[in-house]
Amino acid sequence: MVVSRLPTATLTFKQFLQRQRVLGIYRNMLRTIRKVPEQGDRQYLRDWARSEFQRNKNATDQDAIRMMVTQANNHLEELQASLALAGS
Repeated sequence: MVVSRLPTATLTFKQFLQRQRVLGIYRNMLRTIRKVPEQGDRQYLRDWARSEFQRNKNATDQDAIRMMVTQANNHLEELQASLALAGS
């Protein structure tokens, strides 16, 4: 009998990479939100981003996760574009 030292909840390599991608998007979103000039808007966006990521943190369906990653990237790009237009 082979006993593994790894915890039962160990991520596969693919899951690990996907998790890193999601965390990277979250970090980029928070960095971008810091550039929003209005304090109230910044707080609203920060709360929104945090609640969206927390709401979906237990998702396991790979297709659903890919869709959420795509949506998060789209939201991030829209926010960055809005900030770029506002700065011009």
